[in-house]
Amino acid sequence: MGSLSTSRTVVRFGQFELDQDAGELRRDGAKVRLQEQPLQILRILLQQPGRVVPREELQKRIWPSDTFVDFDHGINNAIKRLREALGDIAETPRFIETLPRRGYRFLNAVAVSTLNVEVSIAVLPFLSLSSDPDNEIFADGMCEEIISSLARVKNLRVIARTSSFSFKGKHVDLRAIGEQLNVRTVLEGSVRKSGNRLKITVQLVNAADGYHLWSETYDREMKDVFAIQEEIANAIVQRLEVTLDSQQHPLFRAGTDKLEAFKLYTQGRSLFFQRGPHLLRSVEHCRQAVALDPKYALAWSGLADAYNMVGFYGLTHPEACLPQAKEAAQRAIGLDPSLAEAHTSLAMCYLFHDWDRQSAEREFLHALELKPRNSLTRTWYGLYLLHWAEGRFQEALAQTTQAVQIDPISPYARAIQAITYLLVDVEKSIEKARETLLIDSNYFLGHWAHLSALKLQGHHAEAAAIGESVLKLLGRSVWMLGSLARTYAYLGRRADCEALYMELHWRSKREYVQPTGLAWAAWAAGKQAEAIRCVEEAHAIGDPSLLAAKYWPDFEELRKDDHFNEILVSRDRGKHN
Repeated sequence: MGSLSTSRTVVRFGQFELDQDAGELRRDGAKVRLQEQPLQILRILLQQPGRVVPREELQKRIWPSDTFVDFDHGINNAIKRLREALGDIAETPRFIETLPRRGYRFLNAVAVSTLNVEVSIAVLPFLSLSSDPDNEIFADGMCEEIISSLARVKNLRVIARTSSFSFKGKHVDLRAIGEQLNVRTVLEGSVRKSGNRLKITVQLVNAADGYHLWSETYDREMKDVFAIQEEIANAIVQRLEVTLDSQQHPLFRAGTDKLEAFKLYTQGRSLFFQRGPHLLRSVEHCRQAVALDPKYALAWSGLADAYNMVGFYGLTHPEACLPQAKEAAQRAIGLDPSLAEAHTSLAMCYLFHDWDRQSAEREFLHALELKPRNSLTRTWYGLYLLHWAEGRFQEALAQTTQAVQIDPISPYARAIQAITYLLVDVEKSIEKARETLLIDSNYFLGHWAHLSALKLQGHHAEAAAIGESVLKLLGRSVWMLGSLARTYAYLGRRADCEALYMELHWRSKREYVQPTGLAWAAWAAGKQAEAIRCVEEAHAIGDPSLLAAKYWPDFEELRKDDHFNEILVSRDRGKHN
């Protein structure tokens, strides 16, 4: 086979792009299914945007005279399918205008470019062939390290962990995986651990036709696991004919030579991606990892991230986790200043602990210089800093959209994209929230984004039904209770507002309850003074969810209060900005 990198012509319009050579329509990087005739019509219209293309011309080019079909039915059906793919409406078209009895016109501006398609790869979870549960941990950890190493290669598109790991334990045709993730190559493998021996088999496959590009078997001692990972990463780069940047740091860095620390970090990171109460267990595993190897920078970064998210989601008092997060992030950077993940961790600490937006942005940008294809960095940079802290909504959306392209079937990335659409295009926010729930029907952030968008549209009864369902299915989260109380207030269900407020009030007497969520419920229940007292408490203890106070809809009523705005101003003055 020849080189996997080819030159292609791409036509971009709105959030869509048509790859002329591959015959693929994509929206926000994800492939859109489109039959051949609608695709041909789109190609013709894009060749001459703004010009009316007569029906006769389309008939001549797509339905020649020797084709025995009902042309009127055929073209009407093809145009209908094309509009469905583009989300277009005939009565109020954004893209395709119908001129009765004349033809069709493409309305949107287009940009045509010829580019070299990036070589792309998905690293699937390695199959564990041993009964020992530790073997599966090592197998997952190896995949994560290989993904992380390859993601440092600037001209190689690597699918992020969450999307790749969504295929774990599933028997899916590699061609279907390639199409779903929009990648040209797939790495798969197996791991067998027996005593002190480790047997690893890997193969690199062309996703389009299943052709094996490279395979290798490694039969080594356990202590060689990090060397094997390095050899695999280097072999992939060589086989894909990817040129490494001369300024690039080493492709693979083990980070630790202690297998038990590696195992604990791998478990901690897996728990981190499950979020919710699993974050507390993530903290514990990462703490054990750094206790075993205090020089393990990546584990310190993982510990910082877990502590930060524990604070943000209100699982414990901010003073019990945010200072520890910053200390861990600083330890990580002190050990390895070139570790992108550590700079992302420190950026979040500057936001949550210090309220220092300028330093946070500097660290986010540095992290992206070191590792441009880090979905988590782009997600956090987009939501927490650009959207919530700065109100730079279009820039935020650009970052979260890139995160989805890197991690296309991650419910987290898709839900955060839905949230950043909220104040830009509420209809798109609902669309992305629903896409999130197609990936994982029980995903909390997907439901929360959906509920929030419906409330902005004034569909409070539908929003309330979602909130009530989530409380039954996923537990009585402070955020959902507070947001649902506001929804009840709009519906005039005063008794229900008060019931939710009292539930949170009495919970706060025996456990930590995030004061911002309690403030939402208090205001909805008509207890404005109590709501402001909760905000004052949130400010005093450094509740990181106040970061969203300027723009998140659940703070809408509070923003009308002068004292609330004084608190936000004093927070800005008391910290760097």
